[in-house]
Amino acid sequence: MANTVFCKKYQKELEALDRAPFPGARGQDIISSVSKQAWQEWQTLQTMLINEKQLNMMMPDSRKYVMEQMEKFFNNEPTDKVTGYVDPSDIIEL
Repeated sequence: MANTVFCKKYQKELEALDRAPFPGARGQDIISSVSKQAWQEWQTLQTMLINEKQLNMMMPDSRKYVMEQMEKFFNNEPTDKVTGYVDPSDIIEL
């Protein structure tokens, strides 16, 4: 059975990440408190934010913005919305 972690996003035990996504303290915090499911969802949102806002991840301001959005996402705080995106669960089939 896979390792589990108490996910701070979903407030329940879920499958843990296989390894820390970052070196150092930030990576250790994530691996000990964020599930694989939440991390994958964050990766999708992060990609959409980077693309829509045309962020250059070589720029410190862009990296800082993404890290701030990541913290908000995992802490269930409102994150910036991607304007052209419609969540598939919001689509009403006719």
